[in-house]
Parts: sequence; C-alpha cells; structure tokens
Amino acid sequence: MANIKEYKYKLIKNFFSKEELNILKLYCKNKLDDTWQCDLQSPLAPSWYKDALMNTLLELKIPLMEKETGLKLFKTYAFWRYYVYGSILKDHKDRPSCEVSVTACIHKTDNWPIHMEGNWIEIEEGDAVVYLGIELEHGRKPFEGDGCAQVFMHYVDVHGEYSDFKDDNEYAIKEWEKNNGK
Repeated sequence: MANIKEYKYKLIKNFFSKEELNILKLYCKNKLDDTWQCDLQSPLAPSWYKDALMNTLLELKIPLMEKETGLKLFKTYAFWRYYVYGSILKDHKDRPSCEVSVTACIHKTDNWPIHMEGNWIEIEEGDAVVYLGIELEHGRKPFEGDGCAQVFMHYVDVHGEYSDFKDDNEYAIKEWEKNNGK
C-alpha cells in the first residue's frame, strides 16, 4: 500500500460522520461568542488554537489517519478557524509539527477551494484533505461567502525525522527555530 509520502495529498470523503458533523457545526456556531485570536496567515479569521474538542478529534482520528496515510502517527495539535467574507489563507508551508496535516470542512456558505501542487481542491462539509504540510505550499484566494469553519489537525510520522514534535513539543520547536534561523 502506498503511503502519503508518495502521493503527497488526497481528498477523504466523509471524514466526519453525520453525527460528528452536526455536533461540530453547533459547537462552532456557539464558540463564535467566546474569546478568539487571529493570526498572520489569515488575519480576518477568528481562530482557536488547541481547542479541547478539536484536540479530542485529533486523537480519535489517529486510526483513520494511519489507515489513510499508511504511516504510524503521533498527534501534535489541532486548531480551527472561522473564515468570514474577505478572509484569505496566505500561501505557505507548515512548521515541522505539521508533517502530516488535515484540513476538514465543518461548515461553509460558499465554495472555497484550497490549492496544492497547482491543483485546486474543493472540500465539502464533512470532507477533508490530508497532505504533507511541511512540503506542499498551500493557500486560498479571498473568501466570498459569509462563513466557513475549518479544523486543522496535525501529526508527525512516528518513524520520521519530526517525531520529536509529537504533542507539539515546545523544546523541539525552539531547537528547530534556533537551528533554522527562525
């Protein structure tokens, strides 16, 4: 069986069950009233780093992710964003804690494809794209809908060069930044 290091990315239909998706939609809607932050990759979009529910899903999805990627994985972290009209996702590659990344659509009011390797991929509610976050540049054009909730789940290969980043290890991150001039 091929592993993700050979094909680099793929769409996973029905990443969330109908029940999971219903819970996530309601959760995200209610969470919009809580305190949030924005980041440089998408400055208009509220985001929640290490959200408890999303981190729970991160852990629960390990067996599915191992099956889909052909790799034994450690979890690193999860976060989610709620994109609004005009939001962008600047083209970027992810940090080492994101060796294997997932972007999954929880809710959307309009289509908003993500590009990887020059291909535009539309993700429907409940679907996800798994990809090599540190290898593939990815991003999106400005969003023209009213709202889009996306969760991002990150993993590292247990047997790979980034395994020290499991659980988003702060020491490993600082060492990597020091050695890479960040």
